[in-house]
Amino acid sequence: MAYPMNGGNGQYSYSNNSSFQRGAIHATKELINEAIAENLDIKNFSSSNTFRVSDLGCSVGPNTFVAVQNIIDAVKLKYQSQGHRTPEFQVFFNDHALNDFNTLFTSLPPDRLYYAAGVPGSFHSRIFPSACLHFVIISYALQCLSRVPKEVLDKTSPAYNKGRIHYSNSSDKVVEAYAAQYAKDMECFLNARAQEVVCGGLVAIIVPGRPNGIPHSQIFVNMGSELLGSCLLDMVQKGIISEEKVDSFNLPIYFASPQEVEAAVERNGCFHIERMEIVPQERPSGNSSTSRGKVTSSIMRAGMSGIIKEHFGEEIIDELFDALHKKFDESSLFESSNGTNMFVLLKRIATI
Repeated sequence: MAYPMNGGNGQYSYSNNSSFQRGAIHATKELINEAIAENLDIKNFSSSNTFRVSDLGCSVGPNTFVAVQNIIDAVKLKYQSQGHRTPEFQVFFNDHALNDFNTLFTSLPPDRLYYAAGVPGSFHSRIFPSACLHFVIISYALQCLSRVPKEVLDKTSPAYNKGRIHYSNSSDKVVEAYAAQYAKDMECFLNARAQEVVCGGLVAIIVPGRPNGIPHSQIFVNMGSELLGSCLLDMVQKGIISEEKVDSFNLPIYFASPQEVEAAVERNGCFHIERMEIVPQERPSGNSSTSRGKVTSSIMRAGMSGIIKEHFGEEIIDELFDALHKKFDESSLFESSNGTNMFVLLKRIATI
């Protein structure tokens, strides 16, 4: 499934509504610096004149430029501290082919000290030649599944998710179907990166997650999806969309726990977890002219309106997200929900 973030620079574009995601990048900057200083084995590839970085699921910026620059600055410092000549940097910006690469390229920092290239394709599969990448970052993207679990849309399945668009308040069978799809996708992701990342290279994952032992229904990002689902059901009651349309729609998103990430890496066997940190997840904040509910609904609109338009049509978008904005303002989930960001650092290890 390929439903990229809203492109361009308009009111509801991802570039203007991604402060929530950017907060996670800023919160993990020092972790990136420490990871490179302590875990990057430049002696393994210091003979190469080019250091290759890729941001997977980069969208349109500006977040990707911040993340990439953090990495480059830390790598430069590492090379200099060990008396090596600073290499040239090549950065590969990856996302689905439908991503707005035009906006991405026209907004590239003019003073950048790296060579930039776009690489279209799904990060759940191979997108690079063998052993060509030294550092991979994927931020706020690995929660996206390659597809909705087929069982949740099958009326004959015990995991049929009738009347809901997500798994967080659904039956155990629905949750299990989503968890199984996540495990499959992680296997594909890690297998692909194992072939593309050089031995000793690093993969940094920044992703919203679910603390171990906390129910899916109690985390902030899932509670937001539940509110979105309730807005769609309200539109069914008003006769704007059909019940069947809602029953045949589920979001291809899953928020894993640290235990699930650890299990996926262990099954793969090609990476070692050098570091796993739980980072506080800041809630979206409003200002004097815009409420928190409006900010949060706009963030969700920038990320989800593509998949919603595809299924329900563009004509419901304004009304749907206006209703979501109001429900956020009336809810207590900003204070009552759980939620964390996970920072996971993987090192490619030699395998027999």
